[in-house]
Order: sequence, then structure tokens, then C-alpha cells
Amino acid sequence: MDGIAAPGGAMLVDSHCHLDFPDFADELPDVVARAHGAGIGQMLTICTKLAKVEANLALVERFGRVHLAVGVHPHEADGEGDVTVDRLVEIARHPKVVGIGETGLDYFYKHSTPDHQAASFRTHIRAAKALGLPVIVHTRDAEADTLAILREEAAGEPLAGVIHCFSGTQDLADGALALGMHISFSGIVTFKAADALREVARTVPADRLLVETDSPYLAPVPKRGKRNEPAFVAHTAARVAELRGVPVGELAAQTTRNFFALFAKIPQPAEARPEAACG
Repeated sequence: MDGIAAPGGAMLVDSHCHLDFPDFADELPDVVARAHGAGIGQMLTICTKLAKVEANLALVERFGRVHLAVGVHPHEADGEGDVTVDRLVEIARHPKVVGIGETGLDYFYKHSTPDHQAASFRTHIRAAKALGLPVIVHTRDAEADTLAILREEAAGEPLAGVIHCFSGTQDLADGALALGMHISFSGIVTFKAADALREVARTVPADRLLVETDSPYLAPVPKRGKRNEPAFVAHTAARVAELRGVPVGELAAQTTRNFFALFAKIPQPAEARPEAACG
């Protein structure tokens, strides 16, 4: 599909969604079509369990502008403790696998033990570094340990990756940015009680900023309470643009450039290139 443009004249990207989840099973082609109709020209869907890799690969092979990141969500670390660097590297040979994760630490739900989460997290970072691909990081109630592991595994070198669905503190944002990472905002930034998060959204350097849905979760205002889907990232982008005092077209163009710079394995469509017009 060519010539996709969001309001303001620039293409948008949903940098993190879960199109393989059952919520979308009955209407996936329509979900993708609605996203394109809303100016979302690229989607990155995230595999959270290695047992689901084949189904996810089949999904992204159906749609030209949907790519895949592969990993073991921290919630699944106990059940998939056998994940190895070699296995992740093998999977990532597929041309549509463009990132490693999501991985990280979640001490809020504690569905897996902290030790298993940490070991899996380190494995994912090492695979990403070996492949030259970005790592997608989930962190909740685990900021200090997340930053400690990222710093140790970076070993003094820039680390390509993103803190996805950012809902943390300024210290977490600053620490991740100092490592060379990106920060991605979801619909949470539109929620009434998210004033502190909105302050962080104002501070992230323009060239490190991404937007996402994390769909089917976290639908932004004015869609809150509904099942989220990639088309709704336009609402998050509009709110972030407002917070930063820039036109939404400029925000769309910038976050799209950032996405293709980070996920460099994805072929960049013409309308996402720097010379493409943005409003």
C-alpha cells in the first residue's frame, strides 16, 4: 500500500502491538486496513513466547508493512527458561524479524521469578548485540534492576533499543537515553492521572522518541475502555505533539524517522524518507 499519510501529511508508525493475540483473530485484515486508513504505514508486532514464533512468522508474511520482534516476555520467563542466544539468533535470520524482545523485568505481577527474568533479559540483550538489532524492553516496578542490567550488558558501548510503553520516572528515561536507547509512549500518556508521565514526554530528545499502542491494551483517550488497535496510535501521537508544542505532522514524521533508524532492517518506504513532506 503506497502513499500512506497521517493527518498533517506524514506517515505514522505503531512501534509496538500484539497482532497475534486472540482479540484480533476474527478481523485481522480489517484491523490492518483500518490502521493504513488512519495513516499508520508500518506496524511492529511483538512475539512474547517462543512457542508462538511460527504463528507470528506466518502472520507477518501475510502483510507487507507488518514486521516482527521475537522474544520471551518477563511474565513467561519461568516457563521458557531454556531461551538461548543461539535460538534467538536463528529465529532472527528471517527477513521480517527486526528486533529482539520484548524482554525485561516485571516485579508488579511477578508471574515469573526475578532470577529467571534477569537471566532471560541478559540473554535477549546479548542476542540483540550479536545480531546488531534493537532490544525491546518491558519494565514495571523494576527500574533500578532494569537499568543495572542494561548498563552491565552494554559494557560502556551504546545500546540500540527501546523502553516500550514507557510509564516510569524521569530517572529511568534519563538512564536509558544515556545508554543510547529510545523511549516509546503509549496511550497511557493520554490518561487523566498521567501528569508525571506527560512531563517526561516533554523532555525526551526528538530523535529518540517513538509512539505505540501496545494493542490490544491501553487504548488512548478518546478510545479508552475499548479494545486498542494500531489505528489508535494517531490519538497518542496527537497528545504527545500537543505536549511538545509541535504540529502533529512534525511529530509523526519525526517518530517515523526514528523508527526506521532504530529498526534499520525494515525497508524504508518513500513517504517515510527525510525528503518526504510533513505538515
